[in-house]
Amino acid sequence: MFSKKICVIGLGYIGLPTAALLANRGYDVHGVDVEQSTVNIINRGEIHIVEPELDTFVKGAVSSGKLKASLNPCEADVFIIAVPTPFHEGFVPNIDYVLSATKAIVPFVKENDVVILESTSPVGTTDKVEGVLIAEGIDTSKLYIAHCPERVLPGQIMRELVENDRIVGGTTPEATVQAVEFYKTFISGEVLSTDARTAEMAKLTENSFRDTNIAFANELSILCDKFDIDVWELISLTNRHPRVNVLQPGAGVGGHCIAVDPWFIVHAGGDDAKIIRTAREVNTYKTEWSIEKIKNAALRFESENGRKAIVACMGLAFKPDIDDLRESPALFITNRLIADGLEVLAVEPNISEYKDIEIVDYKKAIEKADIVTFLVAHKEFKGLEIKTKLDFCGVLRK
Repeated sequence: MFSKKICVIGLGYIGLPTAALLANRGYDVHGVDVEQSTVNIINRGEIHIVEPELDTFVKGAVSSGKLKASLNPCEADVFIIAVPTPFHEGFVPNIDYVLSATKAIVPFVKENDVVILESTSPVGTTDKVEGVLIAEGIDTSKLYIAHCPERVLPGQIMRELVENDRIVGGTTPEATVQAVEFYKTFISGEVLSTDARTAEMAKLTENSFRDTNIAFANELSILCDKFDIDVWELISLTNRHPRVNVLQPGAGVGGHCIAVDPWFIVHAGGDDAKIIRTAREVNTYKTEWSIEKIKNAALRFESENGRKAIVACMGLAFKPDIDDLRESPALFITNRLIADGLEVLAVEPNISEYKDIEIVDYKKAIEKADIVTFLVAHKEFKGLEIKTKLDFCGVLRK
């Protein structure tokens, strides 16, 4: 049986929903974040990210006293590490936040505690978590250390945290059993047992699969542009085949998972990760290709009208109807256009402000812009009637 004390390290897009869910299920949850402003917001029962239903969960959890946020960990029975895992220059995996979080819990870990890494990580990271604890003098033979990667979709996190199957892998069979039992207390989906390294690779495989399929769609969109074919119509027709399901192209691939995780495999796999590397390169190229399309359209406008074009960039988030800008191709495109001297109106309905970029209301941007470029298929943009536009996400397709 588990006691009721949980310590969640990292209160971002995964950590906060997880902490709020656990608190609403009766656990006493102590959330930890490095940003004082984030801690203050959560302790007021408010949220600092956009996610449907999360505000209700957090408000209820804080009001009941079951969720408290702090800058520092505390003693607990289960520690969940849910911190970012970006990469260094050259797409080298960066697990510094994971290792720092592990060191932070050292003074509070005790015998029979469960330590779970939820951060998407390169294969072997969970072993490194144990290595840090050992180096700090902790007898890990008396702990249960495991990896359980999150598998949720932004915009549906609160539902999918409960309903989705989870993969749990411990550094020992006993750790797997203990972690599985914990997840079964709040998950309705199936909890699947494996070892830590397989659990790590499973998450990387899921996102690399998605990245590879999106790369096919993005490459197809580039070819269709060359052949003067409507890629959206083509995909719709092709998908009428009973065994074909081509995904939708976009301006690239973003987010902390799909745009990052394949590089973890490529870095470790080297020349044997041929398809996964190529898919990443195709999706990165699609973003550069989109930038050139916009710049060429702006040059044509200037040549025909004797003045520089005003370009509206519709959407900055990495996917529709969220405020998450991590690894966003739309944000990258907007920043590049500004850096290259274009007059840009940046539109993002899900945020009110962003560093160094003025956020413009989408109706005002459309009214003022000479060229409207749709980078993200936000619901606000659907059904708009625009004459001079570039639609990289199919939001205007009827």
